[in-house]
Amino acid sequence: MTDKIVVLSTCDSEEQAAQIGRHLVERRLAACVNILAGARSIYRWKEKIEDAPEFMLVIKSRRDLFGTLCAEIEKLHSYESPEVIALQIVDGSENYLGWLDRELGS
Repeated sequence: MTDKIVVLSTCDSEEQAAQIGRHLVERRLAACVNILAGARSIYRWKEKIEDAPEFMLVIKSRRDLFGTLCAEIEKLHSYESPEVIALQIVDGSENYLGWLDRELGS
């Protein structure tokens, strides 16, 4: 088990996704953020079923940075309740995990 996580979030525009991604990397809360276009989300919001195109952020970080990372996303995000969920990275290549450590804040 590692202390690394992948955090998922979504945005309604590529511009906002890029702004959030760049901010997280600049602050060393994320080593890398992938922005995936073409996501489609179907969900219930305020008693109505929504169906919306979105941009998925795949954020590589570390568990001890999650609280600050989450707060930064919520501060910058246009959604009332943005998705911010973390998945544990159980293992990975030594070189990649070492790179993550070097790029993330201490």
